[in-house]
Amino acid sequence: MGEGQGGEGNCGMYKKTLLLAFSLLLFLPRGSAEPIKLHPNNPHYYLFNGRPTILITSAEHYGAVINKDFDYVTYLDALKSYGLNYTRIYAGAMFEPIGKFAEGNPLGAKPQSLVVPWARSNTPGCLHGGNKFDLDRWDPAYFARLKDFVVKAGERGVVVEVCFFNAQYSDTWPISPLYYENNVQEEGKCVYQDAQTLKDKDVVRRESDYVRKITQELNPYDNVILEMCDEAPDIGDPPTPLAEAGAWVSHLVDVVTEAERALPQKHLVAAQVEGPVGGPLDLSGNPKVAVIVTQYVWQARFQMGGMKALDLEFDHRKPVEFNETDWYPVWYKGDAVADSRVEAWEFVVGGGGSFNHLNGRYTPADPAGKTTDNAQIASALKNLHDFMYSFDFIKMSPDKSFVISGVPAGIYCRGMSETGKQYAFYHHHSTMKSGSKSSYTVMPGSYTENLELDLPGGSYKADWVDPASGTVLDSETFTHQGGSRVFTTPKHAVDVALRIRRP
Repeated sequence: MGEGQGGEGNCGMYKKTLLLAFSLLLFLPRGSAEPIKLHPNNPHYYLFNGRPTILITSAEHYGAVINKDFDYVTYLDALKSYGLNYTRIYAGAMFEPIGKFAEGNPLGAKPQSLVVPWARSNTPGCLHGGNKFDLDRWDPAYFARLKDFVVKAGERGVVVEVCFFNAQYSDTWPISPLYYENNVQEEGKCVYQDAQTLKDKDVVRRESDYVRKITQELNPYDNVILEMCDEAPDIGDPPTPLAEAGAWVSHLVDVVTEAERALPQKHLVAAQVEGPVGGPLDLSGNPKVAVIVTQYVWQARFQMGGMKALDLEFDHRKPVEFNETDWYPVWYKGDAVADSRVEAWEFVVGGGGSFNHLNGRYTPADPAGKTTDNAQIASALKNLHDFMYSFDFIKMSPDKSFVISGVPAGIYCRGMSETGKQYAFYHHHSTMKSGSKSSYTVMPGSYTENLELDLPGGSYKADWVDPASGTVLDSETFTHQGGSRVFTTPKHAVDVALRIRRP
């Protein structure tokens, strides 16, 4: 072969290689995009698909993947129809007995409908039903379902928070694949309180393998956040010691970080705050943890609530996430729809980055949650989304100091501002649920307030918004000389929101 011919042949091969590479790029899955990350200009929020993002949803009880009876496509379509962009799942190490807490609990899968990361063996005798698990083998059917769920969610603009663990209960540990009577290796002979500690080396090794495997399998996908554990020390009687649970959660964070070190994508890591600020289970200052997780309104046993974290943890410059409310409707008191609405609006208008309302209306029998009350809840969350996205919220920060008087004692309120340019304020008439600080109980009435605001001089447009309907109740455009100005709220039964912007 002559020199000219050889050069032409190499050039042709190079062109073919480039063409093949370009073709592959065109057909790469959605999951190859950059994963959801903290917004570079305001890390209390997210950047997803190139846009500033707040995660807002009302979601099923975490069993969408492990329960084959749950039609997750119908469920995700329902979320999309209301513009909801977030859901959570448990990855399979912990599930619940059938019907626990509420009928239709998706996390309580029937034995024949349960699919988890570990493959079944040929040995009968699993306490939940069916053959025992083989902890040395993964189940391809589970990972196919997990990935399909993530893909289908991504196609609908929904971010999936994958929670590896919930603390084991006395009735969930005996049916877990990691419990010694349910696996052929006969590993996992510790008590349930120790399943979320570093005490049992076999359990820790299997838990680490499981976290590593799921992290690796989901690495290509952009719509995934990796969460360590719900309520790690909170369930037992006596509870798991905070220090022991904290060391275990820190270990899981390290497992995820190490697993992704050599992988193309890096996902946000989320960890729940429990116990005292700065204590062994407050990883908010850990640079490997990107999302500060809370549950309930103010406090539930060791669990820090969403509103409390806005007050105490916001300075970490990370999203504060309120990822579990009381379980709707059974744990609320009074008007459960309104109780659910006010906690979402207060948290997000106060600077929260992620909100998930735990909703018992989504069941295997009705994965779309087609009930009148659920439509009201989802609509109120859509209204919240629309209200927040009407602002350039990336430029705002929590602030209610611009309201200098007129807020009656006992009202719950929060706000945000970019001084002189845009202001958001929300308040509701409620009490903390009696017997706990996990949710509100609204106090309906006929309310009007005269709120005195301090605004710099300029021209503004003010809108009073009804959170339940999304309707603009009153609107005015005005020029202000600077200083105080009184705004009279429209009459409202529970809550009202104010939006002020430069025209």
